[in-house]
Amino acid sequence: MKIAKTYRFEAAHRLEGWLEEHKCHRLHGHSYKVEVEVSGPVARFGNGAIVDFGELDECWKPLFRMMDHKYLNDVYGEKNLTAEYLAERICTHFRSWHFTNPEAHITRVRVWETENAWAEFTP
Repeated sequence: MKIAKTYRFEAAHRLEGWLEEHKCHRLHGHSYKVEVEVSGPVARFGNGAIVDFGELDECWKPLFRMMDHKYLNDVYGEKNLTAEYLAERICTHFRSWHFTNPEAHITRVRVWETENAWAEFTP
């Protein structure tokens, strides 16, 4: 069984190690969209869900506070803060969460920088 939840945040970054002529070398921002996918059996405690979507929301809250309307290069201390890097870091955060259903696990995190450009991390 799989479920997924989508989140959004606004933030700026730049890819400092790229050629100065490249548009992404300059400071710019995105309306990021993040999709977190969870897999596992339906919980044995009787609610019929893998995890409560509210649990995912609780896990997301500290990330949102840390990243929303921030300069992500400073947040993560990275010169080349790509969507790939963000997908991996967000996945690591969600994987460290202790869900009510111990058999639930994060199977994918996808980060969109634009409506049609994304990176996906699968642990």
